[in-house]
Amino acid sequence: MHSGSAASDLKDRPFDSSLGSHDYQLRWKVGVLERKLTAILCADVYGYSRLMGEDEEATLRTLSSYRKLIDSLIEQHRGRFVNSAGDSVLAEFASVVNAVQCAVEIQTKLKGENASLPADRRMEFRVGVNLGDVMVEGEQIYGDGVNVAARLESLAEPGGICISDTVHAQIKNKLVLNYDDLGAQSVKNIAEPVRVLGVMLEGGAATRTTAKAVPAKTLARRRLLARWARNHRRDSRARPTSLLATADSIAIHSSGVPSRSPLAWQALNCRFAVCQHERGSRPGVFQRRYYR
Repeated sequence: MHSGSAASDLKDRPFDSSLGSHDYQLRWKVGVLERKLTAILCADVYGYSRLMGEDEEATLRTLSSYRKLIDSLIEQHRGRFVNSAGDSVLAEFASVVNAVQCAVEIQTKLKGENASLPADRRMEFRVGVNLGDVMVEGEQIYGDGVNVAARLESLAEPGGICISDTVHAQIKNKLVLNYDDLGAQSVKNIAEPVRVLGVMLEGGAATRTTAKAVPAKTLARRRLLARWARNHRRDSRARPTSLLATADSIAIHSSGVPSRSPLAWQALNCRFAVCQHERGSRPGVFQRRYYR
């Protein structure tokens, strides 16, 4: 009788969503915590700490400007802003098509905004989109669906978008996009790996949703090159051109002298590196070999 009257009382007044409140405990007790299927968009700034360390005021001005643009696009695509923590954004959409369209437009608009900034001051977001079941507590959403979206965002390249296989299944016949199949990826506290696809935002006219499987060796090579490039991004002279991996070393050829930062070979799980001019090649091409 007590639980029945309390439950009816919830209908007559706002729900107190604070953790530990009577309403919160009651909803868990009577099992009426709201759940729903929704499209989740997670975004954050790549290299935010570096940007803040170099110029806090300029970084905050850029972030504020970009956040206004992102919030406006979320609203235009009928999404709902959920919350933000520093440089991150969490939003939800009733339509997964709207969510992906919003993500593509965010990256397209931000690329245009960044074009007017110096290379070392550009603010690039990574975006992840997932379709999943979530728990609703007041204005907030929680659960595996959100965790997967956050993982997808962390896998995206700066200025890029990653989506889950469930998202791809819903949009593949509705949006004209190309995808790069990144294979199954593990997600913390999720038992099964999640298949991840990168949305290809550049490169010629897109055909209707083609998701080509990439061989494991090719995928590993791409990731190594991407990690190497990210750790040399301050040195605009060094551009990776090829990679050769053996059992005990990784050789990366580049135009320009690569940075000597140990972060590069640490990122590749190697002990040390040796840089030398590549024999028999044209001037200005270097080989840096990382030893495992």
